[in-house]
Amino acid sequence: MYLVYQPEGSSEPKRWKYNPRKLMSAEREMIERRTGRNFSQFSNDVLEGNSLCRRALLFLFLKREHPTVKWEDVDFAWDEVILEYSKSELQQIRAQIAENLTGDQLAAALAQLDAEIEKAYEDPEDEGKAQLPIAG
Repeated sequence: MYLVYQPEGSSEPKRWKYNPRKLMSAEREMIERRTGRNFSQFSNDVLEGNSLCRRALLFLFLKREHPTVKWEDVDFAWDEVILEYSKSELQQIRAQIAENLTGDQLAAALAQLDAEIEKAYEDPEDEGKAQLPIAG
C-alpha cells in the first residue's frame, strides 16, 4: 500500500510505501502519542479515512525526508492525500472476494477490482509476497 501526496500545484505525486509492520518502534510510538490511539487502532483508522491518522502518517513520511518539518507544518486538503493499493495487493483482495461472494455481488466486485488493478501501481518488490497492510 502507498500513501500518495500531491499538493495542489504539484505536477507529480509523492508516493511512499506504507506497511505498518515495517515502521520502527520510535515511529509507532510517535504516532500513538500524536493520535492518542494504540498502533493497531491507528492502522485501522488510516484505512477507514481518519484525518488525524492520515496526517500523522504523512508527518512521519515527510519527517523522514525533511527532519526539521514540524507537526504544525503538515496541513493538506482531503484530496491531496490518498491511500493506494499496489497491483499485487489488489490481486490478493480479488482472490479473497472470489472466495466469499457469489452471483451479482461477486460480478460487481470483481469488475470494480479488475478496473482498479489495471491502473494500479506495480511494485516489483511485491511480486509474490504482498501482504495487506493491516496491523493486528
